[in-house]
Formats: sequence, structure tokens, C-alpha cells
Amino acid sequence: MVSRGTPGSALTFFEGEWLEGNPQIFGPMTHAVWLSSLVFDGARTFEGVTPDLDRHCARTVRSAAALGLGPTLEAGLILELAREGIKKLPAGKALYIRPMFWAATGLVAPDPESTQFALSVYESPMPEVRGVSCAISTRRRPTAETAPTSAKAACHYPQSGLALGEAQRRGFENAVVLDSLGNVAELATANLFIARDGRVETPVPNGSFLDGITRQRVIALLRADGIEVAERSLSVDDVLGADEVFSTGNFWKVMPVTRVEETSYQPGRFYQRARELYWDYAHTGSSAAHG
Repeated sequence: MVSRGTPGSALTFFEGEWLEGNPQIFGPMTHAVWLSSLVFDGARTFEGVTPDLDRHCARTVRSAAALGLGPTLEAGLILELAREGIKKLPAGKALYIRPMFWAATGLVAPDPESTQFALSVYESPMPEVRGVSCAISTRRRPTAETAPTSAKAACHYPQSGLALGEAQRRGFENAVVLDSLGNVAELATANLFIARDGRVETPVPNGSFLDGITRQRVIALLRADGIEVAERSLSVDDVLGADEVFSTGNFWKVMPVTRVEETSYQPGRFYQRARELYWDYAHTGSSAAHG
């Protein structure tokens, strides 16, 4: 059975065909539903461009392998399907592109031979550029020994949801999440950067959080622009004492943080430059979305 959503607003490729709306491709006995054996990735189309789409497709395959799945498509074919799906939707729309692998069967451990694939492409407007307020979360990111942190896996996101819910109940929009040692890891939904003393700093990847593709891109762009970017362990006091705070992530790309707990910040020159450089890269260093 296939459910039908708004025609032209969402498409999912599954078992050789494009389905509209929100197709019912999981059942109650599906291993992924029962035991969270699902990985995904997210890429963006906006303003006619799809920055780093190839890298998002490749990470989906790596995530599947890291979770013990047997990826059934190579990154190049996922990329071709993503481009096909983009062309099927109206040009000029901001879209979210989400490839997924999951296990259909298994007894606790997923059966890699049962791995299935789907790719969803759907309208998702880019958020307006505005400052984000953040609480310091009581939740912690796991270590690589306690969770499959090298995979962009669905099983990580309940923790993010708990951190967000806690922050929102306190009147904040997002959360600064720490690692198991008490160092700052990231936001609940994005990677974190600060600026102080004329340079940019960001938590060093230590196996507790995903080293985001947009994060990597912004670091490279800033360094190529002559800006010093240090990857190091950051404390809560480092964040509270920063001149600027901003975040990177696929959903909103580059966004300023204007409040952490009771400390306020203004979007500054390092945030502005990071956003400018990323937008320039997106429009000149990546392929056109509908081209």
C-alpha cells in the first residue's frame, strides 16, 4: 500500500520506482523499526545548487557498513538517483535529499543480507537567517565504544531529541551537548564553532560526535581564506567567553548563535565570512541542482 501526499512535493525511490507522498515501506516486523538498524544522510538543494551531494551519498554507504549493514548501492548510483529525483520536482524549490539503508531482518544483530534502500527527495524550505538560543544540556554524547558514533544512524537521534526537548522547555531553541568527559561536543542538531582572540575554534572530533560534511567544508574554506581555525577541546567556559558563536549543519548550513544560557552574542565577522564563503562555494564549486 502506498500513501499519497501532495503531488509534486515529496518523492521516494524504493524497489525500482518513484512513489509520491509518504509511502508505507516499513512493517511492524521490520528490524529497523524494532531495533533501529537504519542509517541515513541528508543533502540540500537550494537556489539551484546541491553542495557536496556526492559526499553525502558516499557517507551513507560508509554509515551502513559501520552499522553492520550490507549497502546494496554504491555511492555513484545513489548520486545518480538523487539527481533524477531532484529533476522530478519543481525547479527552484529548496529540497531535502535523504538516502537511507536499513535491515529488514535479524535477531538483534541486523542481517546484512536483508539490507534495503530508499531515497526520499522532498520540499523543505531553508530556515530564515536569525540568531539561535541554546541551553547547556544535561544529556551527553556517547563514546565510540558505547555507540556506533562513526555512522549517521537513527539510533543517535533520540538523545538529540531529549536534549532539544529539555532546552525548549526552558525557553531555548537548541542545546549545547557535551561529551562524556564534559567537553563541548556540538549542538543537538549541528556542529559548533566559536571565535575569540582573532581566530575560530571548534571541538576536535574525538569519536563522540559526527564530523559533519558542512563542518569540514567551512573549516577548509576559512583556512583557504587565511583565517586560523583550531580544532581543540572546548569547555563550557570557552563557549561562554567567546566573542562569537555559530553553527554549521546540512539543514540550515551556517547559522549564528546569539545566546547560550544567559550570555548573548552578536553575529560577527567570522560568522559572516563563513556564511559568505560557503554560499560562494555552493554556487561556484558544486553542480547545478536542476542542470
